[in-house]
Amino acid sequence: MASRDEIIRFCDQTLDALAFTDYGPNGLQVPGTEAVAKVATCVSAHLESIERAIAAGAELLIAHHGLFWDFHPRALTEPMAARLRAALGAGLNVAGYHLPLDAHPEIGNNALLCEALGFTLSPHPFGEAKGSSIGVVGRDPDGISPDELGERVRARISASPLVFNTGPPLIRSIGIISGAGASAIHEAASLGLDALLTGEPAEHVMADAREAKLHFIAAGHYATETFGVRRLGELVAERFGIAHEFIDVPNPI
Repeated sequence: MASRDEIIRFCDQTLDALAFTDYGPNGLQVPGTEAVAKVATCVSAHLESIERAIAAGAELLIAHHGLFWDFHPRALTEPMAARLRAALGAGLNVAGYHLPLDAHPEIGNNALLCEALGFTLSPHPFGEAKGSSIGVVGRDPDGISPDELGERVRARISASPLVFNTGPPLIRSIGIISGAGASAIHEAASLGLDALLTGEPAEHVMADAREAKLHFIAAGHYATETFGVRRLGELVAERFGIAHEFIDVPNPI
């Protein structure tokens, strides 16, 4: 068994969570039992992931998308009340880490995506959100073909990405920003990058990619954000000697 408060302190410090302005709170969002023998992780803390974490015997669920957001109604809706009833009734702790888990240079979504695609992480800041650079730039001096990049995306991230191959014949640089990062296409173009990979597309990106002569890949909001929270769960399990399970609730978006 491990202390919930020690685990949360470890996550807060590892991710430097207090340094980020975000769209909702980072850290512990719903307190439950103080002792933790198993941690579950998931992309989004909705009813199914909460119920599956409870069924798996977890005392702590860590999500990339927590329960509370600035854009949600302040009064509880029925669906939110159902989520809270399930967690509170089982004594399940629920924590969320959003932008800190996108931005981390080692276990963040974007750093791990860069590694998975075989690019070398560049120190150049990229992908601003709420005043922080949360994306990364990856480089390969030899370059890879657009077809090879597409194969890597399909094999390591998502089987059905949306791809606009409108850039150069060799890709030596790529901007990566998980989730809803399509608007970063303008930053990628201004930096002279060869490609941009994100989760969700936007209507304007087809023309933007063509006119900027860069490749655009949307591999899914969910699919691009499984990496960081899973790795965080593994680190917690290793650090505290407890069990970990990733709760996979695939989402085509």
